[in-house]
Amino acid sequence: MLATVYSGAVYGVDAYPVEIEVNAGHGDPQTVIVGLPDAAVKESKDRVRTAIGNSGFKAHVGRITVNLAPADIKKEGPIFDLPIALGMLRASDEIDCNGLERFAVVGELALSGEVRRVRGVLPIAMAARAAGRQGIIVPADNAEEAAVVEGLAVYPVRTLRQAADFVAGVRQQQPFRADLKSIYESVGEHDDDYADVKGQEHARRALEVAVAGGHNVLMIGPPGAGKTMLAKRIPSILPRLQLEEALEASKIHSIAGTLGVRRALIERRPFRAPHHTISDAGLLGGGAHPMPGEVSLAHHGVLFLDELPEFHRNVLEVLRQPLEDGRVTIARAAASVTFPCRFMLVAAMNPCPCGYYGDAKRECRCNDRQIQSYRNKISGPLLDRIDIHVEVPAIRYQELTSLERGESSAAIRERVAAGREIQGRRFQAHRRLHNNAGMGPRQLQQYCRLDGEAQELLRMAMTELHFSARAYDRIIKVARTIADLAGAERIGPDHVSEAVQYRTLDRQLWA
Repeated sequence: MLATVYSGAVYGVDAYPVEIEVNAGHGDPQTVIVGLPDAAVKESKDRVRTAIGNSGFKAHVGRITVNLAPADIKKEGPIFDLPIALGMLRASDEIDCNGLERFAVVGELALSGEVRRVRGVLPIAMAARAAGRQGIIVPADNAEEAAVVEGLAVYPVRTLRQAADFVAGVRQQQPFRADLKSIYESVGEHDDDYADVKGQEHARRALEVAVAGGHNVLMIGPPGAGKTMLAKRIPSILPRLQLEEALEASKIHSIAGTLGVRRALIERRPFRAPHHTISDAGLLGGGAHPMPGEVSLAHHGVLFLDELPEFHRNVLEVLRQPLEDGRVTIARAAASVTFPCRFMLVAAMNPCPCGYYGDAKRECRCNDRQIQSYRNKISGPLLDRIDIHVEVPAIRYQELTSLERGESSAAIRERVAAGREIQGRRFQAHRRLHNNAGMGPRQLQQYCRLDGEAQELLRMAMTELHFSARAYDRIIKVARTIADLAGAERIGPDHVSEAVQYRTLDRQLWA
């Protein structure tokens, strides 16, 4: 007898429907899976047969053929265990279910018959809704994730027996529902707050400008100056995730398996801080079956690279395309996969290998050659793609022991939100442009007009400080953000002056 069960699989950040055909016939007792299965899918025949027996069903005695369509796309992982098992039970007349085509089914099976959580349920649920399925049967630990998709009934199951009884009509079950409004309202304030930071007003101001305009930022200063502390508090002043952004970020984390058990959405902007020993594949994504890397996991959030020169040179160089395009393409012989990666890059570094070059109180132990070699680990093209370079000096004793608290993250976030609102109105006609950092040459000419005094100041800075052409664009973008925070229509000399200060560590000045 032939049975058909519908499922789905992930390709890149999206999913496509998979039709599982199971035929139970006569012949030698064996199970054959066709349709370009990988090793994990091929092994499912043993897991499924054992789970069927341990769930109280009789395994079919004879040949079973399982076809995964479309047959020209490679199938990966244990996600097809549950639909294959239900197909086997239906094909061997162990269960009677006429409405199985209404559902999509995903889940991994334990040998006991327990249904385990799988990756990629959110994009598969979206694909199931697009394919016209009325509901989806998922592991209980993936229920919240799938229930985010509106217009699709979600039925969580914990065992194969429970799933079989449900599709056979023996057991009635109400669909699981998630209240997105309550999920958003339950998000509280961040534990880390800028009120806890002592001193560093200049660095705090630079980070406020960076967040308001979506600019990349590099902090440079001695050990213990508070660079990491400042970076970890950036999410507390970022604007809240919109629903569309949350869904995009959640899809990526669902595919990577980092969404977490019983978690419906990424409610806060991601903050990713990979170790400096990470490989280029770990940062960009890759593998035999391409998976998203850290740059994609930071989508709509922050990617923090501490001790920037300690990263391998080839790892830093691969950041150049994602920073420019907001997406990363991983090419393989069979196909290529594109992952989105629009993030704010925040980096921190010491001024020299020992960390005390230019410190007034501690002597630097590095010679000129060591200092230059250390700084040359960051290429000029990469440095040009970082809009803001800010010095973070050592904290003075008076600031460290002061009982006065700094400005709170909530107050800074209000100014950031006001600046972002101005940019949102400005870029209404530009579908993919949301902040000043993303402006191209045409938008720079249209929205970044400088008065005569500001133009002369910028000309002097370019001539005297030997900035590159890309640095020129960055200065204007940052000046536009500073003007937005001040509520100014035109960019004035004070805005340009502050923006120039944030390029004092440009590569021409490091020689």
